[in-house]
Amino acid sequence: MATPSSTPVRNAPVIATVALSVLGVVLLVVALVYFARPASALPSFFPGHTAGIAHHHVTHGIAALLVGLLSLVGAWFSSGTRSATPRR
Repeated sequence: MATPSSTPVRNAPVIATVALSVLGVVLLVVALVYFARPASALPSFFPGHTAGIAHHHVTHGIAALLVGLLSLVGAWFSSGTRSATPRR
């Protein structure tokens, strides 16, 4: 008895993988900006931008870092393939 060939199928569309990858890289850059610049030197569209304050927003940086890493892990998992036939 012949078994059907198992053709690999992507876990997610390519656009989802690309979007997660770009989002992850952007958030890692945002995390670096939060760690490197004081609150008064942040771009005005960043949350936490306050004129005259010299402390760094470490918690914003940690949050951006974690979400960025999570996005990259999601892109990694979505880039894989799976078998078209169910496992037994």
